[in-house]
Amino acid sequence: MAAHGANPGPLALRPFTWAARHGTTLLALGIFGGLLVPPLAHVFHWFISTNVVILMTLVLLRVDVAAALRRLRQPVLLAAITAVQLLVAPLVAALVVRVLPLDAGVRAGVVVFATGCGATSGAAFARLVGLDPELTLLGTLTTTLLLPLSAPPLALALGGVGLHLGLYAFALRLAFVVLLPLVLSLLLRWGLGPERLAPLGPAVDGAVVWVLVFYGFAVMDGLTARLLADPLWVAQAAVAAFAAAFGLNLLTTLVFLVAGLREAASAGLMSGNRNMALYLAVLPAAADPRLALFFALCQFPLFLSPFLLRPVYRMVLREG
Repeated sequence: MAAHGANPGPLALRPFTWAARHGTTLLALGIFGGLLVPPLAHVFHWFISTNVVILMTLVLLRVDVAAALRRLRQPVLLAAITAVQLLVAPLVAALVVRVLPLDAGVRAGVVVFATGCGATSGAAFARLVGLDPELTLLGTLTTTLLLPLSAPPLALALGGVGLHLGLYAFALRLAFVVLLPLVLSLLLRWGLGPERLAPLGPAVDGAVVWVLVFYGFAVMDGLTARLLADPLWVAQAAVAAFAAAFGLNLLTTLVFLVAGLREAASAGLMSGNRNMALYLAVLPAAADPRLALFFALCQFPLFLSPFLLRPVYRMVLREG
């Protein structure tokens, strides 16, 4: 009995370290799991709100504090990334969709998508594909803080969609998704200590992957029925969602090449992966109901981007 229980840690952590090694593939499979097995999506639907706190806590546990502080000494780069994400991207998206023969709901969805802040999972995705998680995290936090000021006027002026991001309600949500994980991560760092926390790094990365996989199941709840109801519209919207995500990624990467290849690719990844969960909660009742469906479809390029882009980033960074 003593021999069997002498080393429970590594055995217990094995599913997490395995997930860290196969993270990009698991994410790609996870987003289809809830779509192909609707009961699975329904079972995990409760996990959507809890997911944000757990995910951000794990991401903060893996942040290199010294590297993040060094990034803070580059305020011009961070400000430029924020401006491109929140101001330039919506303008470019609005100009592009204006000349394309798209359904009005798809056109509005692309524009509103381009006003979004960085996805909570951005830093974890950056780590998975070998980019800069610290820069991505700082960019995500900055764009999230400024979102109530930029998104409502741009979404209304460029996409005709009213987003009611009340400052008080948004501040409460921000405290829930940022301050609470920050406190939890600091407590865990203090309780574990650097000597015990450092070897757990791969397991923490794997835990992030599992949290995202379960979120991928949950966010597909009810989507299968809606897909079957209007497959032609869904096909157009899905193509637009992928084009918007990867197009903004490429555009932002090209803009920031002067800052360095890894920095540019990190900014591009964040720009292509937007947080649509915030918008689902504030869409007005009069808004086109297909907007919510478009935001759900945006999860596909979000979850598939690490799987599809990891070999590209490896090749480009190696050649660069």
